[in-house]
Amino acid sequence: MYQNAVESDVDGWVRNLDDGSVEALLQGDEGDVRRVVDWARTGPPGARVSTITETVIEGHPRLVGFRIVT
Repeated sequence: MYQNAVESDVDGWVRNLDDGSVEALLQGDEGDVRRVVDWARTGPPGARVSTITETVIEGHPRLVGFRIVT
């Protein structure tokens, strides 16, 4: 996701959770964010994606850059 977000000019972060799921916050042009979300529907080779939940958050502080949170 990191590479796709950076290449799509999307800001935010991504992290792996203890239960094996992935959580991300994506900010940017709607089309750019949609491209990253669409990529996440299949994920990288070997990934098994069963569900994606999207939530729009209004008024979140603007982030700069994209990072992996550990």
